[in-house]
Amino acid sequence: MNEVKIDDKEVIVMNLVHYFVTEKNYNPVIVHGINDEIWLENMDSDYKIVRIVSRYIHNDEQLGFNRFRSNQVAKKLRFKTLSFKMNVLSIFVDLGENVKSLDDDVKGNLSLFVRNLQDFKENPALLEVFPDIIEKTHHDEDGIELLFKITDDINQTNERKNKKMEKIFSSKKPIVTYVLMALCIIMFVVSGFGYDTNTLIRFGANYGPAVRNGEVFRLISAMFLHAGIIHIVLNMYSLFIVGPRVEDFFGKWKYLLIYLLSGISGCLLSIGINHDIIAVGASGAIFGLFGALLYFGHSYRGYIGALVKSEVLPIVVYNLIMGFFLSGIDMWGHVGGLIGGIITANMLGTIENKKYSFSNILLFIIYFAFLIYLGIFR
Repeated sequence: MNEVKIDDKEVIVMNLVHYFVTEKNYNPVIVHGINDEIWLENMDSDYKIVRIVSRYIHNDEQLGFNRFRSNQVAKKLRFKTLSFKMNVLSIFVDLGENVKSLDDDVKGNLSLFVRNLQDFKENPALLEVFPDIIEKTHHDEDGIELLFKITDDINQTNERKNKKMEKIFSSKKPIVTYVLMALCIIMFVVSGFGYDTNTLIRFGANYGPAVRNGEVFRLISAMFLHAGIIHIVLNMYSLFIVGPRVEDFFGKWKYLLIYLLSGISGCLLSIGINHDIIAVGASGAIFGLFGALLYFGHSYRGYIGALVKSEVLPIVVYNLIMGFFLSGIDMWGHVGGLIGGIITANMLGTIENKKYSFSNILLFIIYFAFLIYLGIFR
């Protein structure tokens, strides 16, 4: 039986792909029109794109053209994934002697020429981001055994990622959404269908002087009251459409917190700017759910980035703009709900997130402390 030979360049490429996919949570990117390159992406990494170039680069002119094409692809990926900045790590494994310099033409990018994996020791900037790259790219296996090991590890990693995505994107029964809708409908009936302002105030409408007088329960009760049949129908329809998605993506308890805290955020900003306004409705909380979807779309932009840009973002922008021109709409309640939803979702994370960032918690505290001061104590 003939022994399978794998040259040094292929070994380097296999080890790098194995490291970035299994250890650093990168995913392959399909790039049309570019051959002999492997593109990997991780939107949470300092280097969002890693490209491993196995093509032979003969001279500086060929290198310049290679960089030009890669920069064009990176710009398209940045737009597609809604990223403001996209640093690229380029690892070349086959450069000719006529290549004089690997200095990058885009700030924040990094290019390396790797003859063997120990060459990473000569680049402290890379080791600062990937300190374990030398250790984790070392394998005792070689030849066909190395190929089988790497292939098996990558397949297992991809299987775990797919199960995680299935859990996040699978449809669940939106129990919390139905409970919230039921509470709104019950309160609508009990409050006399919301046509009398005095009745709405008595049942807990958001009213600045009353809140500042200690009736802070209005910050919650107001989001379950509605002024008229059209008002509640529009809000319940919106909640029925967007609620189940947010409940799927964040889980029931996080979803409930996002809804309530977004509604409170909208109420506080509303009375903070329009001191004596009387306002009711779930729209502030619903705008918070849209904010949570925007956050989710940005976090998983490789999966639903296009959907967020084409559907969610236009709806949010349209409703915000219309709110400034139509009378009887608590525009600042909408704005406060939207911001509150983004900040709360950013603090809580999605259904799979188990860790909470100190900076995100601090941002949440500062934001709501400012709203409390603006709405109650100013």
